[in-house]
Amino acid sequence: MDYELKKTADGSYTLYSKQYDECYHNIQDGALTEALQKHIIPAFSYSKKKHLNIVDICFGLGINTLATIDYFLHQNEVESIAIYSPELDENLLESLPSFQYPKQLENYKDILERLIQHGKVELPTIQIELFKGDARSYIKKLKDIDVVYQDAFSPKKNPELWTLEYFQELYQVMSEDGILTTYSIATPVRLGLWEAGFIIYEKRFENIKKMTIGSKKELDLPKVDMALKQKRSTSQPLRDADVEKA
Repeated sequence: MDYELKKTADGSYTLYSKQYDECYHNIQDGALTEALQKHIIPAFSYSKKKHLNIVDICFGLGINTLATIDYFLHQNEVESIAIYSPELDENLLESLPSFQYPKQLENYKDILERLIQHGKVELPTIQIELFKGDARSYIKKLKDIDVVYQDAFSPKKNPELWTLEYFQELYQVMSEDGILTTYSIATPVRLGLWEAGFIIYEKRFENIKKMTIGSKKELDLPKVDMALKQKRSTSQPLRDADVEKA
């Protein structure tokens, strides 16, 4: 088996990937809690639009995408959503219909199965596209993206999805007030986002680890002084050239 089932702090489950030697979610924060608090709620709170184009990097277990659908259907501000998500691991995708999802997401397993089989699901107010392949190639085809869930495996394990060049590619396909959400608070990651053009914010929580939000426009959040951080730190953003050498 390439994966091991792991129970997380909020009672929801995740998988441990032997290939990446990491879990898909933070065990201490909880899989569903992490998806909601570090991606979905910030996205819906700070994106003041009636329609949201969302990129979920990467699809993984589909919890971000399914929880986004559930959250969308239980709010009344955003009128429609489109979710675009790449995933390289087709064996993982084929295993998902038997994965033990949180109870509130079980209602969407028919959507999940259709998505895995056909690559697209279109409903009156929800559109989802699942791309089976490389995320870097896929994002270049997108445009007018309002939200990016930057939720890849960690920079140490999946560095090609954390480089300055990658963040520049994301910046180019995002709308003028687009935001990026990520669990990572690493200085090289924040420097990469900042040098790509994002304003960097930090969001703290009482019972889970803090997160980073990158935005093209000002937000009502504590801003990270990246100029000062750059001056004081010896860290540098990850670069594609460094990843290629490794």
